[in-house]
Amino acid sequence: QFLSDVWWGEPDVLLLDLAPGTGDMAISVAQALPNAELVVVTTPQPSASDVAVRSGLVALQVPMKVRGVVENMSYYEHKGEKLRIFGEGGGQRVSEQLSAALGHDVPLLAQLPLDPELRETGEAGRPAVLNEDGALRADGVGETFRNLAESLMRMPM
Repeated sequence: QFLSDVWWGEPDVLLLDLAPGTGDMAISVAQALPNAELVVVTTPQPSASDVAVRSGLVALQVPMKVRGVVENMSYYEHKGEKLRIFGEGGGQRVSEQLSAALGHDVPLLAQLPLDPELRETGEAGRPAVLNEDGALRADGVGETFRNLAESLMRMPM
């Protein structure tokens, strides 16, 4: 209903953050938006990556391309060291398994850090990629998000 009740104009991209699970919502989106594509988000843990693979396999049920995988909470940076609190490799596992199952490359697009500032900016209603002045964050997080957006825009649809 949300998709049909709102006038979106002619957006280049409409990004929907869907909860993980059986894929029912993704199927509904694919039916409502025939050109919809999927970016699968996971965390490093095997249990999360298993759910993410199942979510990505919804593309076999509907005509939807899986564009890639993003691994969230990949690490926490402390004093210049990347601490892998939740383990590592979940995003790569999802990428490899979906590539094999879907028959096309499903790249690992980004590994995002566990960063309290990302939560704080979201709660403040400010995009996570911007600092308080509205400029792109000058740290690795800002660059990671920029690279992610640019890679999605470059990829053929």
